[in-house]
Amino acid sequence: MSNTKGSLTQLALQKFKKNFWGVLSFWLIVAIGFLALFAYAIAPDNSQNANQMHLSIHSQRPGFEVQMLYLPSGIETQQNGFSRVFFGNANADIEIPISSYSIDKEVLTYTEYASDGLIGVEKTIDLNRFPNKDHSAFIKKKTFLFGTDKYGRDLLSRILIGSRISFSIGFIAVFISLVIGICMGSIAGYYGGKVDAIIMWIINVTWSIPTLLLVIAITLALGKGFWQVFIAVGLTMWVEVARVVRGQIISAKEMQYVTAARALGFNDYRIITKHILPNIMAPIIVISAANFAAAILIESGLSFLGIGAQPPMASWGAMIKDHYNYIILGKPYLALIPGVCIMILVMAFMLIGNALRDALDVKS
Repeated sequence: MSNTKGSLTQLALQKFKKNFWGVLSFWLIVAIGFLALFAYAIAPDNSQNANQMHLSIHSQRPGFEVQMLYLPSGIETQQNGFSRVFFGNANADIEIPISSYSIDKEVLTYTEYASDGLIGVEKTIDLNRFPNKDHSAFIKKKTFLFGTDKYGRDLLSRILIGSRISFSIGFIAVFISLVIGICMGSIAGYYGGKVDAIIMWIINVTWSIPTLLLVIAITLALGKGFWQVFIAVGLTMWVEVARVVRGQIISAKEMQYVTAARALGFNDYRIITKHILPNIMAPIIVISAANFAAAILIESGLSFLGIGAQPPMASWGAMIKDHYNYIILGKPYLALIPGVCIMILVMAFMLIGNALRDALDVKS
């Protein structure tokens, strides 16, 4: 049995490797996952939530360059390197966009950057504010590859850190839906009768409620926030998994290997978990990939409506909400860039789902 299982797995893997779009999607998802995990280490703005605001350089075009004066915050916090890399710098330097500066004795005089033809304010600062009075290490030219948003924050950094929410909600929501869906579907399909009728009634009632409406209701009941959205999306996606598992178990429980397991005296739990479920994983894997894409879209929709991840947390859906007006104001990239990111990630999961369906098709 183990050799047969191994050979079938190898055949499925070989079929998957021959699918160009499936392999491309797989590596694209791996790359986005890597960027999401190490977002703060890669992002130009490594402050928590990439929330360094510079209103004087708001809504600037991609590739915009400006001189930036970095003032040491002077506040010391107990933050280790691990926390700084994975959760952002809680005490980042103060950034001030400047257009020019000069030094006279122990004083640094600088002119703040002003957009739209305005005259910048001239200010002074004592060189003692800088370690070893070395100002040159704290005045650097900064390039915003994706431009800045309406608050003057680095759009590239917000995109990188926003990928964490879209990526993590897929995993957590799919995990919740698999746990509930497999349990409910297995019980309904294996035992049948009144148990099946009751569970199917629950499934049909949940199925009849529009997904987005149900998510909004759960989110409002649990409160607005990061984890509440994950739980809400997961609690609305289990019905599809349950229906698939139920149908597969109804047909699988009449197979000879299940009859043999009953004859050997194995209990129902072992028969379901050790014998039936491993043989019906193919459709579950395929539907999980589709649910992953659906979870990303639902979270983006919730963030667009303002009940998803809350500011200042970066979220692709919230970024579209903040900037969709700019589509008609001549700066459509502010909304199009996060929209394209959502489209690419969702398409990758849909393509990998299709590739897995073809690879795991036993009839072919």
